[in-house]
Amino acid sequence: MATTTTEQTNSPIATTTEKPVMVVGIDESEISFYALDWALDHFFVPFASNPPFKLVVVHAKPFPTSVIGIAGPGITEVLPVVEADIKRIAARVVEKAKEICRNKSLHDIVVEVVEGDARNVLCETVEKHHASILVVGSHGYGAIKRAVLGSVSDYCAHHAHCTVMIVKKPKSKH
Repeated sequence: MATTTTEQTNSPIATTTEKPVMVVGIDESEISFYALDWALDHFFVPFASNPPFKLVVVHAKPFPTSVIGIAGPGITEVLPVVEADIKRIAARVVEKAKEICRNKSLHDIVVEVVEGDARNVLCETVEKHHASILVVGSHGYGAIKRAVLGSVSDYCAHHAHCTVMIVKKPKSKH
């Protein structure tokens, strides 16, 4: 069963009409923070006083057993250490996302940490909030890596019941 931690920071201005929802998926990768930053720059900063979307930032925290990947003797000693590490990573990811939002003067956001596979967590968050758009970063995996590791953005593009924006970080010019 997945567990969800939701935190909302409220702006002093209350809105009377429901805005469409934008969900942004984040993990500990640089590209996910780039995607969040890109979405804020293109959809929120130009409309600082009245952004067109309600923002939900979600981090999928893996199950400790999926990180360990083994079972047997000794697992009970390792599990608490892995769990604590996953919690620390989630806290760092959430704090960095909040900092990015604060730096763009965006304070009215919902931040969720949901335990589970990122693909399912993102699609379920879209459903839960009736989101109009999902923004995810692209790691730029090649065909082989994508086949082995699976692509969260590809899965979401095919399964999320909303528009999916896949943000790619431009390659640096040499």
